[in-house]
Amino acid sequence: MDTQLPLTPNIEQRVRESFARQGMLNTLNGKISHISPGALHISAPFHERFTQQDGFLHAGVVTTLMDSACGYAAYTLMPENSRVLSVEFKVNFLSPAVGELFRAEGRVAKSGKTISVCEGKLFAIQDEGEKLVAMMQATMICIISE
Repeated sequence: MDTQLPLTPNIEQRVRESFARQGMLNTLNGKISHISPGALHISAPFHERFTQQDGFLHAGVVTTLMDSACGYAAYTLMPENSRVLSVEFKVNFLSPAVGELFRAEGRVAKSGKTISVCEGKLFAIQDEGEKLVAMMQATMICIISE
């Protein structure tokens, strides 16, 4: 995606306001760490409440972070009177999600008037190093509000 495109008017404010209403992301203590046209990153710290039986970050949390990053990345390119929803996604878990901090990166691969295809990645960060632990391909839909 050409990141030289301008952001949709007021999009950073609209993204941040929408993000603040996300009960799940607030529960995960997720924070927006990067916004640009067609891209958005979310950072979230590790907490044992969000682990599975072996102590790894639960797959549902991994998926939630990438799905949200992809959705908001698509939203940065949508018109002012719109909302974004996930249509479908596929996830590959590459490695157990173990880290002190996690960064989900969403990037628009193809933006359309109604449908956008996005790529998501989740990195586990620990001891000054980072590791790619999951990848997502997602389809988002632009819903025009009336």
